Amino acid sequence: ILWKLKKGFVKDILEHFDDPKPAYNTVSTIVRILQSKGFVDYKAYGRTHEYFPIVSKDEYSKFHMSSFINDYFSNSFGKMVSFFARENHISVREMEEIMQIMENEVKKQKPEK
Repeated sequence: ILWKLKKGFVKDILEHFDDPKPAYNTVSTIVRILQSKGFVDYKAYGRTHEYFPIVSKDEYSKFHMSSFINDYFSNSFGKMVSFFARENHISVREMEEIMQIMENEVKKQKPEK
């Protein structure tokens, strides 16, 4: 939400959540954690803080996905894809797309003879 807003106070961020909205303190805590990890920063106005991202949404997404794969799938993308394929969360079309992407990457990374 903050990346879409570009900057905002906790109340601004909270307004963009669907109902039921999380508690104000929950959003405040999450934003402070993102700040402590170097993803967002803030400008203080007295006791109020206006937060803004200091890394791109893509950079944050890469970090978040890497952490997710590491924490839940022993840092194995293959295990993650297998899990979702077995649980029927990936359609045949999506699996074919993933296979095509992987084949293209293998060709790019494979040393030429």
